[in-house]
Amino acid sequence: MKKKMFMYNTLTKRVDEFIPNEEGKVSMYTCGPTVYHYAHIGNLRSYIMEDVLEKYLRYAGYDVKRVMNITDVGHLTSDGDTGEDKMLKGAKREHKTVMDIARFYTDAFMSDCRKLNIKKPDVVEPATNCIPEFIHMIEVLLDKGYAYVAGENVYFDTSKLEQYYVLSAQKEEELQVGVREDVDEDTNKKNKTDFVLWFTKSKFDNQELKWDSPWGVGYPGWHIECSCISMKHLGEYMDIHCGGVDNIFPHHTNEIAQSEAYTGHKWCNYWFHVNHLNTKNGKMSKSDGEFLTVSLLEEKGYHPLAYRLFCLQSHYRKPLEFTWETLDNAVAAYDKLRKRIQRLSDDNSSVTPDDSRQITEFKQKFAEAMANDLNTSSAITVLYDMLKSDLSDASKRALAEDFDTVLSLGLMDGEAERETDHDTDTELAAYVEKKIAERAAAKAEKDFARADEIRAELAEKGIMLKDTREGTSWSLE
Repeated sequence: MKKKMFMYNTLTKRVDEFIPNEEGKVSMYTCGPTVYHYAHIGNLRSYIMEDVLEKYLRYAGYDVKRVMNITDVGHLTSDGDTGEDKMLKGAKREHKTVMDIARFYTDAFMSDCRKLNIKKPDVVEPATNCIPEFIHMIEVLLDKGYAYVAGENVYFDTSKLEQYYVLSAQKEEELQVGVREDVDEDTNKKNKTDFVLWFTKSKFDNQELKWDSPWGVGYPGWHIECSCISMKHLGEYMDIHCGGVDNIFPHHTNEIAQSEAYTGHKWCNYWFHVNHLNTKNGKMSKSDGEFLTVSLLEEKGYHPLAYRLFCLQSHYRKPLEFTWETLDNAVAAYDKLRKRIQRLSDDNSSVTPDDSRQITEFKQKFAEAMANDLNTSSAITVLYDMLKSDLSDASKRALAEDFDTVLSLGLMDGEAERETDHDTDTELAAYVEKKIAERAAAKAEKDFARADEIRAELAEKGIMLKDTREGTSWSLE
């Protein structure tokens, strides 16, 4: 029998009982990263909480299929369909091709996830794999009258919808032309809220990735990819769609608009959004000077799983403020918790009737906390209460291991060893060593400008070089 689950649903603005479309099975979609730079720990808070949601649903007895996209084209620097493509921006920054940038930062993101014990989704699909699907959906939307061509671009016509702002309390008169940077208004749009489904070369001649389409050579808008990738792998009815609160508008709002116009029916029943990680200066971002990565935490001596505990100690719907002091507190709690579990003897004594009763009670309390809108803080309290109880060490170890299938804090690892991707690590090392050799050759030829350029390229990727008498060493920033 499946355990009940209650979760806050952004669509209904209340905590709803979770009832999947198909009994016992859950279709779940996660908005993946735009791989133009490293993910900062604020980005990763969302992925940690989505990971916990997936693992609890599995713990509760559901068969979960989770899909995640990789945005390697189409995501512009402004919410208003203006500015340059973020992938092109990353390629310019590092003097690389867009696909080189995409591969490098996809690997970096996956490495960060492994360090944080975030399970890889069942399906991970780059946007550039699905151009035919994007074109097909846009053709259907045009045929149905939900889209139009203007200035050689294809736009979704939001005026054709009875209700556009289904996820937010946004009002049209409150909208800004560009909310992330100063941009000019797109005069091709019939309505301020219309959004681009397909860009043509007429607007972005410097775009590196382009494909033939019925509307000219160009590339897809950002919003279309999540609708198509989710339907490709999960079908036209989806249970849970996840993302950060900054995705609610316009990204997820636009996903709903185009998906339901395309299918002709309700698309997704539950919307799960994780709040921001803030600094004292506000929301953490890549442009505010507080660009904290998992590698930087490691460089400073912090275990990534201590950051995971830091996130789990707070409710996912509340803003979480990051300071080094609060992270230090989480580290102390994590180390103490792990050592306490490691000290438990691994005896094979039989479980007493009283142990059996308490085991059942603690499992029930843990499940109730998690089923109450993913209350990880209360679930961790249950873990502490269990460790303070008079259960045998063997029973405590068994329960800690059971709870950690959801919490994924590495509690049963003697040295808190984390999974690593040796192929990725080897590939990164080979790449850096090749660059170091190129730099040495440039210096030998007295091409010091090229040598400095190589050092700068590596620094942009968070790779720091150190020249010594023994040679050049490197480390991740």
